[in-house]
Amino acid sequence: MTDLMFFSLFGGMAILLYGMRLAGEGLQRAAGARLRKILSSLTANRFLGLGVGIIVTVLLQSSTATTIMLVGFVGSGLMTLPQSMGVILGADIGTTITVQLLAFRIYDYAILFAGIGITMMFLSRSAILKNIGEGILGFSFIFLSIKIMSDSLVPLKSSELFKSILMALGEYPMMGLVISAIFTALVHSSAAIIGLALALGLQGLITLDVAIPLIFGANIGTCATAIISSIGSNIEAKRVAAAHTLFKVMGVLIFFPFIKPFSEFIISITDNIPRQIANAHSLFNIAIALIFLPFTSVMAGFIKKLVPERAGEEKSFRPKYLDKRVLSSPVLAFGQAKREALRMADIVHEMLRDSILVFKGDDPEQIDSIEKRDDYVDLLDREIKMYLTRLSNESLTPQQSKMEQDLLAFINDLENIGDVVDKNLMELAKKKIKNALLFSDEGINEIESFHRKILENFEIGISAFVSGDPELAKKLLQNKIEIAEMERNLRQAHIQRLHKGLRESIDTSAIHLDILSNLRRINSYISNAAYPIIEIGNL
Repeated sequence: MTDLMFFSLFGGMAILLYGMRLAGEGLQRAAGARLRKILSSLTANRFLGLGVGIIVTVLLQSSTATTIMLVGFVGSGLMTLPQSMGVILGADIGTTITVQLLAFRIYDYAILFAGIGITMMFLSRSAILKNIGEGILGFSFIFLSIKIMSDSLVPLKSSELFKSILMALGEYPMMGLVISAIFTALVHSSAAIIGLALALGLQGLITLDVAIPLIFGANIGTCATAIISSIGSNIEAKRVAAAHTLFKVMGVLIFFPFIKPFSEFIISITDNIPRQIANAHSLFNIAIALIFLPFTSVMAGFIKKLVPERAGEEKSFRPKYLDKRVLSSPVLAFGQAKREALRMADIVHEMLRDSILVFKGDDPEQIDSIEKRDDYVDLLDREIKMYLTRLSNESLTPQQSKMEQDLLAFINDLENIGDVVDKNLMELAKKKIKNALLFSDEGINEIESFHRKILENFEIGISAFVSGDPELAKKLLQNKIEIAEMERNLRQAHIQRLHKGLRESIDTSAIHLDILSNLRRINSYISNAAYPIIEIGNL
């Protein structure tokens, strides 16, 4: 009988964890990129951040996933550390919503939810409805797991050993807290220990006095995932993880001496033990938010001192947003890859912008700087492609597969532009410097004018890629036609100067015409960003 109870308990807990993952993945795909837009549109309003943290975490079914997204936003400067703290506090509240549902004995309808979810997955033609169905199926597994674990614990009602263990936990709450924290850290989910507490409560095997230390321990245990995931990450990641940990630990330190009055207050609300456990879990996290939310700026300053940047530490160039921890979530992973691609675009833009300075100033150090930046571009190109390749091993929707192809094409064009600047334009600049050649005044003005037009179109191309605006894409292609005509006119103007026998034009003719050709090549690469956007607009 004991073996059967253990197997049922183990299986129930495994179903619970899988159900949470399935629900999170389904809702993430249904919400799509809107999750990131919700977070990225945050203002300085900390209360808005709290609400958004709750909503996003309910959809993700994971406060850790929410925290990982915050790392990228704080690191990019789109969100300040104090703003992220509001979202962290909201995420902690969001994790309690599912527990509240479980306390309503909704598990009695688990099979109904499973039927609805499966029906939507197999009969719906809409991808969004299929994903919502997957989310509902995940929740049905969560509800079913509580029923399985609860039924498996019935034999413990007659166990004297178990009663002794519970009595010891009641007398030594710190022991229950430590055990709960360790277990939560090992399984990377507070839901497992809270779910077990609910299952025990359903059978009347646990009192709230015993459950509260387990709840506190589960909340501290979730910090382990954030801490471990921040190891080797940038300073922003470490600070976000530190904020998450600090809130939980300080909250437990505040509440732990008052377990008895806290328990009495919860019991005064309801005499239903599962509901008491759910309420204790929710009220603890709500109280933490109410206590710390007004002081997020002060806490941010304290965390910056607690986790300072190391003075004189050499920062090697590496990808900033390619977080491997979100590869299981295509919605988040594509967002991270796109941010890294835009970082790559910024570097290429700088290379293109500065390339004209080399021809005007004959500065070898500027050439070295551009060539070094091309190494950064090559590194990001390689890393983003490897990241997306790993992502393709996951389950991708047709729309996500199209996004992957378009993003790969975009970074490939960026890498080609970097190569043209580095291996072609800079080689021409070296040749000009080596032979001490000078452009005619008209010639350098024409090159500068053409370069300026290419740079403007590059900026339009990046804007079109970011926004997906069909009008910008059409403008990009229209400019491509105009630029081709402009190049022909500039070539003709240069030939006319040759006919006049201008010495500077004769000496720099090959370099001059090659610069025009390479700038036009660059424009062709950036214009490729328009085609996927126009293709989508024509569907």
